[in-house]
Amino acid sequence: MIGGNIVGNIQISTSIKNKIGENIHEWATVHSQKGFLDLSSGDSKYINNNAKIQESTHVFICDYFVIDKRVKAESSIMVIDGLRYDVMLIDDPMGLHQHYEIYLKFTGGQDA
Repeated sequence: MIGGNIVGNIQISTSIKNKIGENIHEWATVHSQKGFLDLSSGDSKYINNNAKIQESTHVFICDYFVIDKRVKAESSIMVIDGLRYDVMLIDDPMGLHQHYEIYLKFTGGQDA
């Protein structure tokens, strides 16, 4: 068990219609998970084919849990301490189902 010292909220994009039928974009929290947030440089002097990890600024490490099928790295964000991070990659190392390494890219304050 990893535990953690901070809660990360995984959010997916949703849309609802307003009174005049326009789609309003919102972020909905589908998971709240305790874990550890660590800074990674995201800068490499070596060329690597895994660009998603190369673009990452942080990694969130947490215990394994069953992820909602709607959560995809391409269309999800994480909000940690009110700050927004784009999800770059969700990794279950070696498929062991023991923990996740969620690679994030810092994008700033929460706008939802």
